[in-house]
Amino acid sequence: MLALRLARGARPAVQLRRLLVAAASAGTGFLLLCTMGYAMGHPDAAAAAALRLAWCVAPVAATVQFAVAVARTDPATRPRSGLSAIGLGPGRLMALSAVSTALSCTLGSLAALLAFLYLRGDLSGLPFGGGAASLLAADVPLPLPATLTLLALVPVAASVTGALVLRPRPARGGPAAPGRPGRPGGSAAHGRPGTGGDGTSADVPEAEHPAGPDDAPDPAAGSAPGARPPRTRPGHPLDPHHPTAPLPTPGGLPWGSAVLAAGLAVETYAARGVPAPGGPALPGGFTGGPLGVLVGWALTAVGLALAGPALTHVCGRLLQAVRPGALRLLAGRVLMEEATRIGRPLGVVCAVASGAYAAATLYTGSRPDIGPLTALGALLVAGCAVATLLTAAVEARNARADTTAALLRIGAPAAVLRSAAALRAGALFAVFGPLTWAVAELAALPLVH
Repeated sequence: MLALRLARGARPAVQLRRLLVAAASAGTGFLLLCTMGYAMGHPDAAAAAALRLAWCVAPVAATVQFAVAVARTDPATRPRSGLSAIGLGPGRLMALSAVSTALSCTLGSLAALLAFLYLRGDLSGLPFGGGAASLLAADVPLPLPATLTLLALVPVAASVTGALVLRPRPARGGPAAPGRPGRPGGSAAHGRPGTGGDGTSADVPEAEHPAGPDDAPDPAAGSAPGARPPRTRPGHPLDPHHPTAPLPTPGGLPWGSAVLAAGLAVETYAARGVPAPGGPALPGGFTGGPLGVLVGWALTAVGLALAGPALTHVCGRLLQAVRPGALRLLAGRVLMEEATRIGRPLGVVCAVASGAYAAATLYTGSRPDIGPLTALGALLVAGCAVATLLTAAVEARNARADTTAALLRIGAPAAVLRSAAALRAGALFAVFGPLTWAVAELAALPLVH
């Protein structure tokens, strides 16, 4: 009930992200149900049905990743004042986030079931002249256990993954920093001490926290009598005397490079001397290919996702090389700080873009007869990847909200902050753009020749 009340009181942007999660869950659930319909209508084609089910793994993974990214930016589950006193600590908030994610995905699964039943003619006769009757096995009774299992796959996977990602963790650099009762400073469940789940500081009224030893003014600061004491304390991200420990350098570049090279090698070896139709036929009218090529593409995507955070960190270091000015220093530091948060979604987007580019290169001059289910699956994977990257960018912006406000208070022009953001985007495009093109060319080369 509390999860429903928090969902109703969310801002329009939060509601829009939840609706997008429900839409992605609906599309993925509909693909799973169509796969079951194909298996019911073709009982003698078990291998083809299993291949169609295997192709649904990519939309399921993309939907779960997007749902977890939305759960990380949900302001309703951030630690805030007074919630710990009524038993809503970091663990309970994690459970609320998992329940909210499950509700959004369940809503999408129900919409997918209604659409599937409508196209089968189970609600009000066969629509569109019965064009989808053979594809959805309209003349075969629908098995209830299999239907419920497929529809529950996305909500269960998204909620469990979200709970694992948002589970309480100790603060960086040691145990949780001491904080006052009822304030999230003493709990490092999500993000830095004294911040919300996405790194933003919680809005805590000053009257709820009387001045204590941590809020005492610094005698050496020369503050005027009666001035308001600073609210920073040891462990706070903006405390100049007790800064938080820097994030560790992402170490996924060696593993990502190895997996990426292994994927390209497997694809090249599998495609050598094997004709294109020698493997399983791809759904939607695409030409079949060796199974090793598909495995190589999957390994390539995993390698790019693993190497994404490290490459983003390298972009930040390159921006600060060779006597950087204030603009380059600010842009590089922000990229290094956000490498883990936006690097992996950026790697996934590069993997999707490289796959699309390789497919376009492979089918140059010949247009495959792409079916509606294939188009829906490709739209789901690409849309969820881009939406996850944009959601991670929103989370990163919220995480540095305190730093941005501090820079504006000391007189930093807003144009400098916008220029730093443009410089970060340009640096990422300069590194990931050629990488995506090179991987796509290498992935399509064995099949073209």
